[in-house]
Amino acid sequence: MSHLTIYQDNYTDATVISNRFIDEYMKPANDAQLKIYLYLIRMMSARLSTSVSDIADIFNYTEKDVLRALKYWEKNNLLTLDYDEAKNLTGIHLLDLNTSDTEPKEDPYKELSYEKPSYEKPSYTLEQLKAFKTDEAASRLLFITEQYLKKTLSANEMKSILFISDKLNFSEDLVDYLIQYCVDRGKKDLKYIEKVAIDWAQAGITTPKQAERYARKYDKIVYDVMKLLGKSSMPTQTEAAYISRWTNEFAFEIDVIAAACEKTVLATDKHRFEYADSILNNWYKAGIHHVNDIQSHESNFKQNKIQKISTGNKFNQFMHNQYDFESLEKELLSN
Repeated sequence: MSHLTIYQDNYTDATVISNRFIDEYMKPANDAQLKIYLYLIRMMSARLSTSVSDIADIFNYTEKDVLRALKYWEKNNLLTLDYDEAKNLTGIHLLDLNTSDTEPKEDPYKELSYEKPSYEKPSYTLEQLKAFKTDEAASRLLFITEQYLKKTLSANEMKSILFISDKLNFSEDLVDYLIQYCVDRGKKDLKYIEKVAIDWAQAGITTPKQAERYARKYDKIVYDVMKLLGKSSMPTQTEAAYISRWTNEFAFEIDVIAAACEKTVLATDKHRFEYADSILNNWYKAGIHHVNDIQSHESNFKQNKIQKISTGNKFNQFMHNQYDFESLEKELLSN
């Protein structure tokens, strides 16, 4: 069959995306940031106007979500934002990736923050907290949180919601789902909720649906591990942190974790999480990824141990055979 030539009647009705954007900027961006930037390119190509509220309506985001995305791209030098004297956004200037910032760099990916972003909570001022409370979307979040927790939030608790919304870039819907998820599991402490939010952010979660799928999988693993270690109660924050470390940081599948739990239960009745963590930490350092790797690793460990013992015995035997220490001691005393 001959090759087909694919073409269209109108070659101008297209949005051109820089290869540099795809190669360097697309990977670290989340869904909202990508959609909004591509939409801006589309509007610019067609010479059409838009607004923050229009973009929010089109993609079912809040205006705050849109502004966060715009500030993200401004920080990455893909656009600049114009403001009037009252600090109202008046214009968006898209920068040409093919002509700007073309000088060679020691590390072309350094500014893209491919490394894990910092999730450290800022020290928010009272002025920042007041500004957050006056925002319409933020007021809804605070109200929803108080309804779930059945109490009035303290200033520090409000700062936790600000941190999740501002620093972790959680949408209003995702914060709503986060609070509901934690409360349904009997966890109403904002510090605990923060840690769950950070875990979701590290996992790249940006929507409630993603969070639901992640939580369903995580919940199953948590309770499977609790059962394997002989626990029937709700996991404590420390226990959940151990399991998160094994599944996220070490990236172990449940069968590897189950093997460590089995060894733990046979070895001790106390401090089982700590004991299992020491096993899994050693396996992680040894490069174990699958259950089949465990037997090979332990066989090598035993062989090395036998060799050390054997070497020590040979040394002791050599010392015993070569020297009569009792005779040597008598000889030294007689002199």
